[in-house]
Amino acid sequence: MDDHHDAGPEPMLERLIFFSDAVFAIAITLLTIEIGVPHLRRSAGVSEHLAALAQRLPNFIGFLVSFAVIAAFWNGHHRAFGLARSYAPGVKAPNFQLLCAIAFMPFATAYMSENFGAVVPTFTYCLLLLVTGLLNVRLIRLVTSAPYVSPTAPVDEVAVVRLRGWGVVLGAAVGLAMSLIQPALAQMMLGTIPGWIWLLQRSVRPAVSKVSGG
Repeated sequence: MDDHHDAGPEPMLERLIFFSDAVFAIAITLLTIEIGVPHLRRSAGVSEHLAALAQRLPNFIGFLVSFAVIAAFWNGHHRAFGLARSYAPGVKAPNFQLLCAIAFMPFATAYMSENFGAVVPTFTYCLLLLVTGLLNVRLIRLVTSAPYVSPTAPVDEVAVVRLRGWGVVLGAAVGLAMSLIQPALAQMMLGTIPGWIWLLQRSVRPAVSKVSGG
């Protein structure tokens, strides 16, 4: 096991991580609440229940997209802070700004899902995602730099963690552009985020190997 994984983060940094994890967990849970339960009469038949569920299809899709997006943000946060060992007050504001955007995501998801195909709700959601992505990139770069990052953190791992965050930004930018052209297809464009992350990881590893002499 690498040395940078042996020593844990400072207590203040650990508290910040625990608090952040709680916000991510609450936001991802609230996505389910925002789907809304269909209310039918007690004597409603199977066809009526199925029709009611079908009407909530945009909500289910919005839930899955936002669940995956928040999970991606948490994963990046987890990877970056996993490389950090020291605490300094300068990390608090950028971290809270990211968490503020994450906490707003259930509302933006519900707004888009309840108005599927409309320009303003879809644009609002994609814009929030783009802003959140940029806040995430800034925070990751901060905590993977001095004085936060572990002195023994591998260069290649730091490079990959930093670059992965741009995958969400690129996917959100494509979705934002599509929301102005064909809003109903914007969510599909957000599905390109894993592909962007994969491409960015492939592009950075050979470059890092050359720099490190690998």
